[in-house]
Amino acid sequence: MSVKSDDYINTNNRLTVNLARNHPLLTQTPMSSLNKYSSKKLALVKDLSKVFIQIYGPIEWKSRYNAAEELVYTILSQHTSDINSERAFKSLMERFGSLDQVADAPVDFIEKSIRHGGLSKSKAPRIKAILNQVRCELGSFDLDFLADMTLQDAKDWLIRLKGVGPKTAAIILCFSFGMPAMPVDTHIHRVSKRLRLIGPKVNAEKAHDLLEEIVPPNDVFQFHMFLIRHGRDTCKARFPKCEECGIASLCPSKGKF
Repeated sequence: MSVKSDDYINTNNRLTVNLARNHPLLTQTPMSSLNKYSSKKLALVKDLSKVFIQIYGPIEWKSRYNAAEELVYTILSQHTSDINSERAFKSLMERFGSLDQVADAPVDFIEKSIRHGGLSKSKAPRIKAILNQVRCELGSFDLDFLADMTLQDAKDWLIRLKGVGPKTAAIILCFSFGMPAMPVDTHIHRVSKRLRLIGPKVNAEKAHDLLEEIVPPNDVFQFHMFLIRHGRDTCKARFPKCEECGIASLCPSKGKF
């Protein structure tokens, strides 16, 4: 998933990116499988959240796009910058006006409209194919029924779609519906391993479920945003800024890079 840097507007140490609090899944009792995880991990998540809020400010939610649009945007965001993917999505919608029109358009027309996003030759046929698959199954692009499913059932429905994996499914459910799905990008995967929230050999696909089980449902999206911001600004891949890190006292990897 790509979280746009433009989403972060620091006003008196408060990020104005928003997250839903009214989804029914957010009010459920935390996961029954929590006993698989040590109390140390659960306590670490709680302590990290407190410090992150002090550093970045609390995060609230509002929907970015509807679910079908989020699906298209997520495809466009793969292997490119946030700015380019946003430009490509805007260009696509301005050119065609609706997802129905995109689904009906020739692939080369779609390709020309999204060239700002990079990899347009591969993304254009994928967008057309997946939109037609959704429309063929549902008769429309209304995916609001996913919000009434359990989190796992909603994920399973989305992953049925060709080219949709755990990350894309989590992005749609989290950003469009405020469901407690944890999208795991390269920053979250890296920071989570360095904090020992997940094991060193856990891949990104497995990390989605593992992180969801140790982060309270109400905090999943906010914690997701915190980890991305921290990975971009401080806990960088090659040269992490441990000496400047606000959570260094909580990090078992401090000074090891």
